[in-house]
Amino acid sequence: MKTRITEMLGIRYPIIQGGMMWVGRAELASAVSNAGGLGILTALTQPTPEALAAEIERCRTMTDKPFGVNLTILPSANPPPYEAYLDVVINSGVKILETAGNNPKEFIVKAKAAGVKIIHKCTAVRHALSAERNGVDAISIDGFECAGHPGEDDVSGLVLIPAAAKKLKIPVVASGGIGDGRGMAAALALGAEGVNMGTRFCATVEAPIHENIKKMMVEKTERDTNLIFRTLHNTGRVLKNSVSDEVVATENRPGGCEFKDIHHLVKGARGREALETGNVEGGLVWGGQVVGLIDDIPTCAVLLERMVKEAKQHLTYALGMFE
Repeated sequence: MKTRITEMLGIRYPIIQGGMMWVGRAELASAVSNAGGLGILTALTQPTPEALAAEIERCRTMTDKPFGVNLTILPSANPPPYEAYLDVVINSGVKILETAGNNPKEFIVKAKAAGVKIIHKCTAVRHALSAERNGVDAISIDGFECAGHPGEDDVSGLVLIPAAAKKLKIPVVASGGIGDGRGMAAALALGAEGVNMGTRFCATVEAPIHENIKKMMVEKTERDTNLIFRTLHNTGRVLKNSVSDEVVATENRPGGCEFKDIHHLVKGARGREALETGNVEGGLVWGGQVVGLIDDIPTCAVLLERMVKEAKQHLTYALGMFE
């Protein structure tokens, strides 16, 4: 396949593994890159910038293909040393950075001066246009179906992807709700030049999470997600379990709730423990509506080859409808 995304990133297929907290480690990133896509390490999964440097080197022992690093920058009373993590990316010679959340212009200038390509993930066209003006190289546009934080506009990919492609000059990567060749074909037809997947890559052999979590994703349907933090105007999409059900119930109680009322339920450490121990009721398990399309746990290589074959078949079939 050849798109501006494959050319820019030096990859065979325009399929990107999204940065995922606790999941974006060397095992998964290297497997995606070896399969022809772009694997992504999640910077803040590592406890320190020095640990990220070690993880980058570990990933290099597992693949000689391009891979990137995700750096999500969020407002915080006690923020991690974001610039130190960025310095590790630059000094380690990684040439692809996925950013999300805030995207300080000075970080963009610093990264680009080092020859780093920046893919910025956002949930609205207005934010994408701002990032384009600030100099990012591509936009990953996240539809309402996605896992994580879909924003507050509630616009699905079917509208958001072509809206972004219509207004942006830089390449668009479709993110959210994509897990098979049909979704990839649709994204390309809507104007995207690549796809980004998170939830689908969690249900692969190489994903460094417990088998129980992978099986949970196979068993869930497209109706089995919860929107949390809705009343706090920081909407997040997670899989339904007793913990996320309790969060939603607390938010919906008369008088509402404050974050302190649900903090014990949504702590990152609790979610990490659930992923690592396989206790599907132990904490939040982030996942998108695409779980309704997941029915097996393949290797990354099998998944990517199958997706590309299916995408070609569906695009060819659609073209055959024209005389």
